Amino acid sequence: MLRTAILDDYQNVALKMADWRPLEGKARLTAFHDHIDDRDEDRLVERLSPFECIVVMRERTALRRSVLQRLPALRLIVTTGAVNASIDMQAAAEIGIRVCGTRSIPHATSELTWALILALVRRIPQESAAMRAGQWQTGVGGKLLGDTLAILGPGRIGARVAQIGKAFGMKVIGWSQNLTPERAESIGVELVSKAQLFERADVLTIHLALSDRTRGIVSTAEFARMKPSAYLVNTARGPIIDEAALVEALRDGRIAGAAIDVFEHEPLPMDHPLRTLERVLLTPHIGYVTEETYRAYFPDVVEDICSWLEGGAVRPLNEPAQAR
Repeated sequence: MLRTAILDDYQNVALKMADWRPLEGKARLTAFHDHIDDRDEDRLVERLSPFECIVVMRERTALRRSVLQRLPALRLIVTTGAVNASIDMQAAAEIGIRVCGTRSIPHATSELTWALILALVRRIPQESAAMRAGQWQTGVGGKLLGDTLAILGPGRIGARVAQIGKAFGMKVIGWSQNLTPERAESIGVELVSKAQLFERADVLTIHLALSDRTRGIVSTAEFARMKPSAYLVNTARGPIIDEAALVEALRDGRIAGAAIDVFEHEPLPMDHPLRTLERVLLTPHIGYVTEETYRAYFPDVVEDICSWLEGGAVRPLNEPAQAR
């Protein structure tokens, strides 16, 4: 029986989103609905030590080398999605731990991005709260037609966001370290410099992958270039933005507001200053959290585990030097 932990099942739905019967008699499943901060390595290791297989939901729990080295029973990690920057893939391979992934559903995040943009520009959270307090029309909203949508990282998700921006009649510009003129033209985005991206943006939305090159790529200098009427949206990864610089920009009114779905540390600490600022709309990393996404993720998890038990590897993300 493969002792298997399903981590960070916040909504207590993992075992309802797939047919797990193929693993009957082969794996013993334990789903955890709470979260252990991965900075508390001793507590995390204590929880994970009994398990030979760990199922992780994207980047909710980091599995660094220092953690993996302390889990001698661990043989298989299955992550939802095709990429998980919080798993040390090289360390897992060296130790002999196989890592497999699942399909991704990119349109879920692009749809949330537009929900956040519209909520920011039309002040929907403020007006909803005012209505519940017995008030009526407490502010004046903005518009999108003719404004400039700036996409930091117009890849697969960013390209979908660009399409919707054009449907709203927006001018769409983009920049990333890898964006070529040919790619920009193919998705209908004007290629600009990084400085121009921030200077011209009325709405700037982030869709970069997190890497050493992109960590902290949005900081004080970038906020200084933005219009005071501009909005920032991040549904990519929290560490792409310098959170201290973001807090300062919001407090000083350097930008009109921000919608943030991802954070440096998740769940967001209760005492984090972002929780207290009026100019920010916060959501709890729900860009990919849809029933459709989960019904793709968890059947793939079952398939991954079954394949591994039979000596195979569906959707492998690493190649162990020698399996445990």
